[in-house]
Amino acid sequence: MRTPTQVDLSQRALQLLREDAQKIQQLIAVQLENLTAPKCPLYEEVLDTQMFGLSREIDFAVRAGLITREDGREIIHDLEQKLADLYTKVLPSPGER
Repeated sequence: MRTPTQVDLSQRALQLLREDAQKIQQLIAVQLENLTAPKCPLYEEVLDTQMFGLSREIDFAVRAGLITREDGREIIHDLEQKLADLYTKVLPSPGER
């Protein structure tokens, strides 16, 4: 059984990880809108670096028992889906090229 303090820590860890995922989404949105094309190596490097960092944060939280592995997978999956949506909005469809 988890104590109230453990529950509070778990909720706080989830909140912080979701905030970090949101920051990555915002960073990538700004980059896509203003700085570079999605096929640019800089874009891919920033995305890879940010995703790797978030995955390490999640791995630490799972190992520390603050969140479940499923919670971590959900955070990554949600972010990947949001980034895919951003990416498709920036790239023109084949008929628009």
